[in-house]
Formats: sequence, structure tokens, C-alpha cells
Amino acid sequence: MVFEYILKQNGIHPQNDLTIDQSIDFGSTAAAFAGGNGDFTVEFEPGATSLESEQKGYVVASLGKDSGYIPYTAFCAKKSYLKENTDLIQRFTSALQKGMDYVQTHSPKEIAEIIQPQFPENDLKTIQTIVTRYYEQGTWKADLIFEKESFELLQDILLDAGELEKRVPYEDLVTTTFAKKAVK
Repeated sequence: MVFEYILKQNGIHPQNDLTIDQSIDFGSTAAAFAGGNGDFTVEFEPGATSLESEQKGYVVASLGKDSGYIPYTAFCAKKSYLKENTDLIQRFTSALQKGMDYVQTHSPKEIAEIIQPQFPENDLKTIQTIVTRYYEQGTWKADLIFEKESFELLQDILLDAGELEKRVPYEDLVTTTFAKKAVK
């Protein structure tokens, strides 16, 4: 959806101007591309870096950078749970913010060394390459505050893709209370 949205924002009509093969399992797209299927592929990491390191492709653009800030990760809870577990949710949010603070104050090499055990299928060099790319692109925000502008962009993309029938008010779905407190 993000890819098609970016194409449209740049005057390219996804259904008329090119062919997008969505029949390939997402976990297999890098292998399909390396095997000769398509001229371009959309990859999450570590697929993109693997294609580069194997000299089977090149990263030419970042959808995350080109789209604007889209909250790819958000945490959801029922209003009743929020009300009954404010301390737990605040501690959870503060712990996540502590991780964001670490990312903002450490080098890609230091970050890669810390997270490497979570990605045993990748060597440290690959992880450092990925982290450096994310670092240089400004992928990680300094805080966890889900801004209204990002919420609206997400809805623009979902509406454009036909996955959302109508807009939902930001104030009805998003609370920034915990994130704002965690930043302090």
C-alpha cells in the first residue's frame, strides 16, 4: 500500500504504468527477484541488504523515507485496559522510550552489537549495515508520540488502497499521554 501510494504521489499509476506481482509470498520476494522475477522488488530488511551483499540488487530508494513518517509499529489496548492498568502501561512505554533514547545516543555499531543476539540468522556486519542505513535515513523518531500528522498520513494510505471506508478522528483512537510522560 505504501509503495503504491508513493508511486501515485509521483505521477505513476500502479495499475496502468507497471505490473506489480503480488502473488509471491512476502518472505520469498527477495529470492524471486534474485532469480530473475521482476526489475524491482520492495524489501524489508534484511532482504534488501542481503540482495546487495550477494550483488544481486541495489537499494535505490527507501519507502520509509519517501512516504513520510508512518507508524509501522503501534501498540493497542482497550480503553478499559488503559484505565485499569495505567501504571503497567506507563512502565512499558517508559521502557520503550529508554530504548529510543539509547538509539539516539549511540552509534550504529553500538546498536548493532546490542541487538545482534535477536537476529542470529544475520552476522554483525549485516546488522550494522542495516542499522547504519536506518540511522542515516532518520528512521527512528526520538520519541514514541504518535503525531496527528502521521495518523492522517496512515489514513490517507489506507483510504487510497481501499482498506478504510472513512476517516476516524485521531482523538478517538490515539492517546499520547503515556508517551509524553515517558519523554520527560
